[in-house]
Parts: sequence; structure tokens; C-alpha cells
Amino acid sequence: MLKPKIHPFIPIIIGVISISLSAIFVKLAQADSGVIAFYRLLFSVLIMSPLFFYKHTHELKDLTKRDWIFSSIAGIFLAFHFILWFESLRYTSVASSTVLVTLQPLFAFIGTYFFFKEKFSVKTILSGVIAIMGSVLISWGDFKVSGSALYGDLLALIACALITAYLLFGQDVRKRVSLITYTMVVYSSSTICLFFYVLIKGESFGPYSSMTWLWFLLLAIIPNLLGHTLFNWAVKWVSTNVISIAVLFEPIGAAILAYFVFAEKLIATQIIGGIIVIVGILLFVVDIRVIKKFFRKILD
Repeated sequence: MLKPKIHPFIPIIIGVISISLSAIFVKLAQADSGVIAFYRLLFSVLIMSPLFFYKHTHELKDLTKRDWIFSSIAGIFLAFHFILWFESLRYTSVASSTVLVTLQPLFAFIGTYFFFKEKFSVKTILSGVIAIMGSVLISWGDFKVSGSALYGDLLALIACALITAYLLFGQDVRKRVSLITYTMVVYSSSTICLFFYVLIKGESFGPYSSMTWLWFLLLAIIPNLLGHTLFNWAVKWVSTNVISIAVLFEPIGAAILAYFVFAEKLIATQIIGGIIVIVGILLFVVDIRVIKKFFRKILD
């Protein structure tokens, strides 16, 4: 395989920064959580539409009834993941919320255990215990600050479970369908779900300030499309384990950005708990050899 023109870690770093901006844009947007989620996905669908209609519409006829059902269910889970995660950011800090959402790999393993009977290994149990200890420490510290912060932490955990359900329902379809077509179907179903959610809740579709419309658009372009597209490009040159490690830096990036943008300061329990969670997920996702290889490549 030919070497890429740029080092793969440059797009990976940009990708991490891109997804780290998600929580910042959400807090800057002056709108209800359902509305922010709706416009994030609507704009993503509109931006993807030219490419989809130009090259991928023929793939729709190959989708089975099961594919449509599972993709639609995945879209509904994605919609409510965004609603609850965005809502959590109103009650707890960016750092706590994003760290707790990184527990997704553990939620995924629990899901595969119940649905696909995958067995627990000693490493899995150990990493799970470590990550849970970290999340408990974060929540305990937030509870000492305020009860509403703990409520935000709980919303973030439920949002984490929902994104896991989204991935579990979508993984079978994704094996047979291209990324563009699958994403288009899921985002479209999610957008429709959010439209009715906003309508039923009586939330406003507008008008909003020009800056809020900008945050809606940037949420679609930067975290949704740019961030994940860069990861999809990089995976051609590096292992998926490396991407998994990189994604764990999202809470760090988000916490640093929140400090400068919102003057959000970290308390000791958030710092220590966050480190423990990330170590636990790192242990779960990869082995020590891969971690060593990851940092060796960075230093090269």
C-alpha cells in the first residue's frame, strides 16, 4: 500500500478536535435540546444529499424489509441519544458529560453479551470495574456540587446506553450497505423522529439568531461530517484500535475547550474520575502492545 501524502495522525488529531467541539457548539446554541438535535441531523442530511443522489440511490432497492426496520430503529435511538446528551450539558459540566459518554464500549459489550452471548474475559471485567469506579467518582463529586449536576450525569449515562443501542441495531445493516447509504437512511429516520418530537413537545423551529443558526450548521459540518469522515479515511492507514484510542481524547479536548470558552473549571473528582474512566476503557479496547505502538508512532 502506498504511503499517504500526509501523516495519518494529522487527520486523526483534527478529527478528535472536531468531535470535541460538539459539546461546545451545543452549549452555545440558544435552543431546546430537541431542536438542536433536529437541525444538526437535518443539515447533515441536506449536505450529504448531492453525493447520495448522484452515486448511491440505486443501493436502496437492495435494502430488505429488515434493513429498513433496523435502520429506522437505529435512527430513533440516535435521535434520543442526542436529546438526552444535549440535555445533560444543561445540568452538568462538559467534562463530566463527555467522559461518561465514552463508556459506550462497555455498554456495547454488555449488549453483545445479552444479544450475541459473547463471553466476559478477565480483562473485560477488570476494565469494566475500573471504568465504573471512575464514573462513580465523577458522579459523587458532582453530587457534592449540586443535585442537578448528578441529574446531568445520569442523562449522559442514558445517552451512552442509547448510542450503544443505535450501534447494535445498525451493525448488521452496515456490513452489507455502503457508509453513505446507511448514514443517509439512519440520519433521515432520525431527523423525522426529531421533527415529531419537537412538534409534540411544542418547541420552536425558529426564528433563531444568526449565531444559533451558525452553531446548528457547524454541528452538522464539523463533528458529524468532518470528524467521522477523517476517522474513516485514517482507518485505511492505521488500525481501528488506534482510532479507538484517539476517540478517548474527546473528553480531554472538550474539557480544555470548555475551560477557555465557558470558564468551566475541573474539580479533583472530575480529573481523577475522568482519568480512571479513560484508563478503564483503554484497557477494554486495546492491549498494552497496541498502546505502546500508538505512542511510539506519535513520537516518530
